[in-house]
Amino acid sequence: MLIGIVGLPLSGKTTLFNALTGSRIHVDPFGGRRETHRAVVQVPDPRLHKLAEIFLPEKLTPATVEYVDTAGVRESDRARGGLDDELLGYLRTVDEILLVLRAFRNPNVPHPRGEINPVRDAEQLLSDLLISDLAIVEARVARLEKSVPKSHNEAERLELEILRPFQRTLEEGKPLRSLPLEPEERKAVRGYGFLTLKPTLLVLNLDESDLPRSEDLVHQLDRFRSDPATSTLALCAQIEMEIAQLDPADRQTFLEDLGLPEPAMSRLIRASYELLGLVTFFTYESREVRAWTIPQGTPARRAAGTIHSDMERGFIRAEVVSYDDLVRCGSIAKCRESGALRLEGKDYLVRDGDIITFRFAA
Repeated sequence: MLIGIVGLPLSGKTTLFNALTGSRIHVDPFGGRRETHRAVVQVPDPRLHKLAEIFLPEKLTPATVEYVDTAGVRESDRARGGLDDELLGYLRTVDEILLVLRAFRNPNVPHPRGEINPVRDAEQLLSDLLISDLAIVEARVARLEKSVPKSHNEAERLELEILRPFQRTLEEGKPLRSLPLEPEERKAVRGYGFLTLKPTLLVLNLDESDLPRSEDLVHQLDRFRSDPATSTLALCAQIEMEIAQLDPADRQTFLEDLGLPEPAMSRLIRASYELLGLVTFFTYESREVRAWTIPQGTPARRAAGTIHSDMERGFIRAEVVSYDDLVRCGSIAKCRESGALRLEGKDYLVRDGDIITFRFAA
């Protein structure tokens, strides 16, 4: 899972990146940084540690998320007619877009537009993404309308049928994720990397003093939650960065002092899993217990291919037990005795928390 972090200069974008990844990238109080940073983080999942108590493996391997901290969206880019090409290139490759919206006040770090207004900033950033998609769709539709009548190319004709509603939707100011698309349609346009088709998480970056009111303050972003692939969340990136840079033994104490149940990283990753429709399954052997991330509704055979293509090609069956049943029984042997361990075929839809052993012909 690759998540791109986007925001205006001085929105706290890099501070949030540091908080999520434990990085120590210098935060420029004047903004304007143009380089991009990437980091991979482990997905916190207490179930993995419980499985370690049961299986006693030599190694625990959690699922991972990669974050990309992109350059800030500058007014000069907009004045030239759109977002920076390098920024767009990065964003077209990500699975989810995370928009950082400034709500904190700091007279020493002035907002580039003078006034703190996260709703305005969200409208501006989302509009930039939409205009970028519209430019691509308009150009492609124009080419197809010229070529299709002459070539009678069936693939191009179908592409044109898909892109025309895309163009109308974007011209109405609506994101492409608001369209009810069939899997075949999504597959047909995947190569474009349309930005408004990507799940989007709007993060309200608060002052520490506003944290007790975070649930109320984040409601100002409700207008942007017009589709299931858009969500909102509030946090204080500065505090979260300080927490991430503490020794692990001190983090929980600091969180409790602030009245925070967990670090923001855990909340953000959960929100991303929900937006992207992802679930986690686990595998075990004598040496390793490992977490794997797949889309919800993935058949067992395809899930096996996540581990190795040979397992998908030679799939025979899956031995499956739910996490709750395993914890209740205490061991695979007792799950087998009680009937909680079951055999499933290639079309079984893997559920979140399944512990699976795949049987396959080499």
